[in-house]
Amino acid sequence: MHVKDLFDLTGKIAIVTGGGRGLGKQIAEGFAEAGANVVVCSRKLEACVEVSEGLKRLGVDSFALKCDVTNPEDIKNVVERTVEKFGRIDILVNNSGASWGAPVEEMPLEAWKKVMDVNVTGTFLMSQAVGKVMLEQESGKIINIASVAGLKGSNPKYMNAIGYNTSKGAVITFTKDLAVKWGPRGIYVNAIAPGFFPTKMSKGLLDQGGQEILEGTPLRKFGSDNDLKGVALFLATPASDFITGDIVVVDGGAHAM
Repeated sequence: MHVKDLFDLTGKIAIVTGGGRGLGKQIAEGFAEAGANVVVCSRKLEACVEVSEGLKRLGVDSFALKCDVTNPEDIKNVVERTVEKFGRIDILVNNSGASWGAPVEEMPLEAWKKVMDVNVTGTFLMSQAVGKVMLEQESGKIINIASVAGLKGSNPKYMNAIGYNTSKGAVITFTKDLAVKWGPRGIYVNAIAPGFFPTKMSKGLLDQGGQEILEGTPLRKFGSDNDLKGVALFLATPASDFITGDIVVVDGGAHAM
């Protein structure tokens, strides 16, 4: 296979949760640029519609749906609508996420539950529903968006969010275990662990501790609007056909310090 074919998604069908902004939008655009038809979904439908219209201008098919990943009925609707239109699902990106900042001793139980429900239970529910389609096809690629926060502790001076860290650690273990369970049945499951990217979710954190974070990042920069495209594309295409259960860290080298 020619190397360009290894990174080609022409005609593939992808679902990207949390695709209306930030990292999800970047990944959805990368898939569309590689030829995939992309379903974009999140709780905020308007943002997804805007992204979807932009993807269509790239020459692929796309539509937007409202989806709370903690709601099984929303997920069922996304899966059914996608299969109804395209007949299959080749790629799932579990990107929807939530966070809550507070000292551990003051963290409200409801805040903890919300973060765990979106980041962990949502990833499970979406993978389960899409996985049933992929298992029937005997093919598919699932990409979970974890975080470097799930690999280690975080300095509370700029990141005091134990629920988020815990949830992303759970996503990492979920990725590895699901890869073992579904690998023999043709399903690849990998995760990306981003470092610090300027997004709506990270704005307050970067405003408070941005300089210190940069000093702890060998490349001395934050992630850009292009820095997840290539990694996500790699994990979605034949280029990664001998990789599953892996966690790809994209953090400017901070994990090496």
